[in-house]
Amino acid sequence: MELADSLIPTAGAVGLLPMVTYFFMVVASFIFLGIFITAVTQNRNQSSDLNAPPQRLALALLAVVSASSGLVYYLIQLYYHDVLAELPAISDATDRQTLIRESYNAIGQYRYVAWFITAPLLLMLVVAPLKLPWESNKRLLIRLLVVSILMVFTGYIGHQQLSFDNEIQAGPKLGWGGASALCYGYILINLYRLWKDKGHDHQSFRTMTLLFAGSWGIYLLGYGLTVSPIDFNWFHLAYTLTDLVSQISIGLVSYVTWSNSKAVSLST
Repeated sequence: MELADSLIPTAGAVGLLPMVTYFFMVVASFIFLGIFITAVTQNRNQSSDLNAPPQRLALALLAVVSASSGLVYYLIQLYYHDVLAELPAISDATDRQTLIRESYNAIGQYRYVAWFITAPLLLMLVVAPLKLPWESNKRLLIRLLVVSILMVFTGYIGHQQLSFDNEIQAGPKLGWGGASALCYGYILINLYRLWKDKGHDHQSFRTMTLLFAGSWGIYLLGYGLTVSPIDFNWFHLAYTLTDLVSQISIGLVSYVTWSNSKAVSLST
């Protein structure tokens, strides 16, 4: 049995960029699972006060987000490890890039699984500080949830626009990407309206809005750039770091907001 079949390859065998990418994938897997355990543990320690603020749901939502992302990244890094194990046996640079590109199309499907779950939940965390009354805002909230799901699903369909030999079909992929971008634009417009109407009193909402909008801007930019001749390891690395920064930051801001709301309610 070759070492590549049982051990993680080194940068000397497959290059520095693949190994840096693999490193952050493993880091992301452990961090997300760690956040999940922390969130569940903390949530069990909270009182059952029925008058607790809506932000109390932050830890429960964050637990689901982190568990989904952690499990998906565990699968991603397993398959990416198999790709790295194959690279040392390929001497031609063009063939190596072909393997990386084609494996990206297969591995990248798992990201959409996570985003399908996390995007609507994170969006709810973003708007939670506004404490919008359900009866007067249910149509808006439901539309935001549905459109966020459609944003991910149309992107997933576009990701699947491949030829028999696993090559990207640029036209169909960009067409579906345009549909996903329209959903993204709809979300941005409504978040901006909430920002103008209510956001001036909620710094946490403004911060999380920028994080959510910025992260999905990066995802969609990367989606469009996949039709260009770029080393696809850059997409793996960019998406992994963006997931880490956006989800951890939104979770922390939401947790701090919830904690402050609880402190205010106890003092009164």
